[in-house]
Amino acid sequence: MSGSESWIKERYEVSTDPGRLDMAVIHGFLRTAYWSEAIPRETVERAVAGSLNFGLYGPEGQLGYARVVTDKATFAWICDVFVLEAARGQGLGQWLIGCIMGHPALQGLRRWMLATADAHDLYRPFGFEIPVEPERLMARQIKDIYKAGRAGEAASAGGDPARG
Repeated sequence: MSGSESWIKERYEVSTDPGRLDMAVIHGFLRTAYWSEAIPRETVERAVAGSLNFGLYGPEGQLGYARVVTDKATFAWICDVFVLEAARGQGLGQWLIGCIMGHPALQGLRRWMLATADAHDLYRPFGFEIPVEPERLMARQIKDIYKAGRAGEAASAGGDPARG
């Protein structure tokens, strides 16, 4: 597995080998997740292609996933983290995040970020907390972008940057 990392725990494995990713499992979960409802498969494929991906596997195949958007020098954004319901309750999500935090290409980063509505307790042991100075952070979010007709609106929502 040249260029990829792998971690083994009992009968489970976390791997960054992009050739092992099961896009049907990943898209199947993300298209129903609260943060990406109705996301097109093509969008998931583009996101995967531009990210450092972590697949979680068991004897029955892919059981979970997370991706990291990073420059591998100063910044990482952890996103699209999930463990399939049938595999939950075994500490696999915590192990998956631990593998991400220990990845050699992600050491020494100045800033890590993520967004979650319900998994704060998963991330706290790894040093994640509510930003100390939230007023310094900004975001641009287009709700329901993947629902019918919204993608075109999103492209034009910013107006003409040359006209400021």
